[in-house]
Amino acid sequence: MTIDAQTLLPIAERAVSIAGEIVRTKAPGAVTAKGDRDMATEVDYAVEHAVREFLTRETPEIGFLGEEEGGTRLGDGPMWVLDPVDGTANFLHGIPLCGVSLGLVERNVPTLGVIDFPFLDLRYAAAEGGGAVANGSAIRVSEAGGLQDAIVAFGDYAVGEDAEERNRPRLALTRELAARVQRVRMFGSAAIDLTWVAHGRVDAMIMLSNNPWDTAAGVIIAREAGATVIDLDGSPHTMTAQATIAAGPKLIPDLMELIAAAHAPEA
Repeated sequence: MTIDAQTLLPIAERAVSIAGEIVRTKAPGAVTAKGDRDMATEVDYAVEHAVREFLTRETPEIGFLGEEEGGTRLGDGPMWVLDPVDGTANFLHGIPLCGVSLGLVERNVPTLGVIDFPFLDLRYAAAEGGGAVANGSAIRVSEAGGLQDAIVAFGDYAVGEDAEERNRPRLALTRELAARVQRVRMFGSAAIDLTWVAHGRVDAMIMLSNNPWDTAAGVIIAREAGATVIDLDGSPHTMTAQATIAAGPKLIPDLMELIAAAHAPEA
């Protein structure tokens, strides 16, 4: 089954509006531990339930995968992919860098994305072939041509099992970036990182992980704004990628050089 992403954009916008109102008006509530320093709030579950119910009613032919309660398996036909609150730790601490991220994925590649940041009054949207917008106005990646002029957003450090080992390349890459780029920023939200690359607010983002709910919506928004979005080996990013790297095309070669240096075996 082939889905016309453009025709589904209004439905996705309505789903995210329902979700954003919940995030904006409800306190986080009880917190459920999901592992070492990872958690979900009552709002995460309330958003996921509301969006799943709405989309199941409006688009019963399309699967659904949510961060908190799962659903359709990747690769099993077209599916909606939802992060009900991207940046839950920020949300719990009253930091406004958190939002609802809804993507549409076909054959492991996103074709539509809507991300709403309720506390910033800011919404990003894109469908394949239609460009990307912020609050309805077209956006484009920055024209930064060198790392010395670039602000680079960096994903969170790993927690949980094998965190020390998984953080070795992250820490090495942080050192490489600090020595070369204008500034490094860590916002605590993949949705912020990807949409702000799309919007030209930051020049690049690197996240050495890739959960589909974190990236489905942001990747298509960044691509439609002119960003190159790739995996650790330089291949086009998909939902099964190891990492998420996005930037204007001019910055990609130098970024990949730094990433390779950070992953090189220690002498």
